[in-house]
Amino acid sequence: MNTEHADVVVVGSGFGGSVSAYRLAAAGLSVVLLERGRAYPPGSFARTPAEMRRNFWDPQRRTYGLFDVLEFRGFDSLVSAGLGGGSLIYANVLLRKDEHWFVRDEPVPGGGYETWPVSRADLDPHYDAVERMLSPVRYPFEHPVYADTPKTHAMREAAAGLGLDWQLPPLGVSFAPRPGAEPGIGLPIIPAPYGNLHDALRRTCRLCGECDVGCNDGAKNSLDHTYLSAAAAAGADLRTLCEVQALRPGPRGGYQLRYLRHDPLTGEAVSQRIDCDRLVLAAGTFGTTRLLLGNRARLPGLSDALGTRFSGNGDVIAFLLRAHKDGVPRPLHASRGPVITSTLRVPDGLDGHPGTGRGFYLQDAGYPLFLDWLVQSADLPGEVARMAAFAANRVGALVGSLLGRNSPDDLEHGIGALLGDGTLSVSSLPLLGMGRDVPDGVMRLRDGELDVSWTTATSREYIDRVRATMRAIAQELDGEYLDNPLWLRKRTAVAHPLGGAPIGHHPGEGVCDPYGQVFGHPGLYVADGAAMPGPVGANPSLTIAALADRLCDQLLERGRPGRTCAPPGRRRSGGTAPTGRQVPARQFGGRAGTAALSFTEEMTGELDLGERQGVLTLDLTVTAIDVDRFLDSTRHEARATGWVECAELGGRHRVTDGVVNLMVDGEGQNLSRMLYRLPLTDNTGRRLVLEGHKDLRAGPLTAIWPDTTTLHVRLLDGELTLGTGVVRLSTRSFLRQLGTLRASGPSPLRTLERFGAFFLCSLWRVYRPRISA
Repeated sequence: MNTEHADVVVVGSGFGGSVSAYRLAAAGLSVVLLERGRAYPPGSFARTPAEMRRNFWDPQRRTYGLFDVLEFRGFDSLVSAGLGGGSLIYANVLLRKDEHWFVRDEPVPGGGYETWPVSRADLDPHYDAVERMLSPVRYPFEHPVYADTPKTHAMREAAAGLGLDWQLPPLGVSFAPRPGAEPGIGLPIIPAPYGNLHDALRRTCRLCGECDVGCNDGAKNSLDHTYLSAAAAAGADLRTLCEVQALRPGPRGGYQLRYLRHDPLTGEAVSQRIDCDRLVLAAGTFGTTRLLLGNRARLPGLSDALGTRFSGNGDVIAFLLRAHKDGVPRPLHASRGPVITSTLRVPDGLDGHPGTGRGFYLQDAGYPLFLDWLVQSADLPGEVARMAAFAANRVGALVGSLLGRNSPDDLEHGIGALLGDGTLSVSSLPLLGMGRDVPDGVMRLRDGELDVSWTTATSREYIDRVRATMRAIAQELDGEYLDNPLWLRKRTAVAHPLGGAPIGHHPGEGVCDPYGQVFGHPGLYVADGAAMPGPVGANPSLTIAALADRLCDQLLERGRPGRTCAPPGRRRSGGTAPTGRQVPARQFGGRAGTAALSFTEEMTGELDLGERQGVLTLDLTVTAIDVDRFLDSTRHEARATGWVECAELGGRHRVTDGVVNLMVDGEGQNLSRMLYRLPLTDNTGRRLVLEGHKDLRAGPLTAIWPDTTTLHVRLLDGELTLGTGVVRLSTRSFLRQLGTLRASGPSPLRTLERFGAFFLCSLWRVYRPRISA
């Protein structure tokens, strides 16, 4: 098995993976991206029946196509396998998540809360950055060249009649040769400064409706034409047909991955291994969650939240049939234009409309021109009548021939009548809804396969509201409404699966911190839809990309000396992952609905190992999952996860089951202590403990700062002391620590107030001025 090393390995090339690969490669890190599918230059997407038959991902049957169809209990889902991930088959919409929809502590049926540990203000700079790369524009439907898309006009008319907000959403499509140029159909697109990895000509949108089956013109600003091309230009190694199977911490820090390299010509798959300092999982909601669940035993201390918060992003599909205007069929031409051109926004109760319910978007959903034939064939009664008429026509022609009355137009007329007038396909339109459904699905492994326990029952009120609005649109356009046939079987189709490894403020709330780093596993990140703690509401692609951009800022920020990630051009030796008994996360867990609080603390100093001295750095996330229990107890115990780094100890070592006691009573009221106990394992497999204490002794108020920021440590091997030292919290780190203070639960502000009061009162008890008798 071949083994190699990279600074960063990125698994998957969708919106999270592509952004990560580019940002990290541009920063000078060595980046290897592993994508299970193959590359699709313009002109290579399947179109013929023979090509489409093999256009599915199933290596066991030696097919390595674009579409991966997944069937679960209650729903079906379609995902992509190809360089560029979901951007190859998505409908181009790049909407930002609504500001009011970043909910905090919204109850979820069955227990728990949906909480977004980030805000719109946090993401807006990253939305800006992603938009600069993807160049989204609104569909120019009023420009003469692109004006002939009647579905756009119909949606605007329906919205006006219903009093709904209608807009042209930003689309990741090139309608002009370059941004700001005059639009035109089929014009050569001017290449970006970083070039294009396919080295193929791209042309502007020609309104073929083929966005969801792969754009053979290259008009979509998909990730292979944008972020991945820029990543390749920056030196990233993009590898296709590489399917990751397993991962685990490396014996000296970092991570090891095993993957299969598929050969479509032979059908063989060769197992290979790659090691890395940092690992970014971006294999999609199902792929990333499956990897974490399947390798849970190798990743001790993963949060109990793994597999939770699954959501379909409120996806609902229905059909508007046989629209009319002034008593005659109304042309909608679903197959003309990009797949989605316009959207209607239906408000949420969070938007200042109490009692409204959960909000959503409705969009026109087109399809390729060749599907018009399939749609028209669905008119079964008309089909039977036309076949009967055609048969009667041919019988009549035969009788006429026998009687000597030949009519040369009979056959042509009969064929035309058999085809029909095409009214059904011309006047019909799929409708796509998405919004804030309830994220209460659970993902787990069953017999080694991913299983999702999720039902639309808890979201039924939301779904009924979406369907009612779709029905109202159909009525407004004088048409018929048809549910998705899957709905008749109590199933649904999910185009935007989210959740499974959600971000949260602490391990009791999520698998990852607000920046996507997995709690207790420094350097391991989740950068795709799996990290969503609930529905985005709008089309989620832009939000996934923005969160990945934010993740990269944090990863690179931690790349300064003395922090998690080595700076560009420098490799850092790693530590050993902890072995032996692990304290279960639930030991520190709180009851459902309880208040929780966490903060991150970074300290640096020296460790004296006798003949050797080294720089010691601690980066810890301290979490009180049940604040009531934390405050009531005299031990004030919280969980500590993160890492300890010292080159003389072999590099970086994980801490997954550390304990911190804050403000523990010492000798009377003149002393209070902060106690740290951080188990770790050295390079030889020895189980060591780094113990530390901060002593807060009665004295002048000026002593508060040095006492609370100075940690005295000793390294223990059983009862034997291997070394001693002192680490300190710098002023800069303290200010950064304040920014990491997070609370969740029924009343986060109240939780912060209670913790602040506890901390300040503890300080006052020790340092208050004492008057001698």
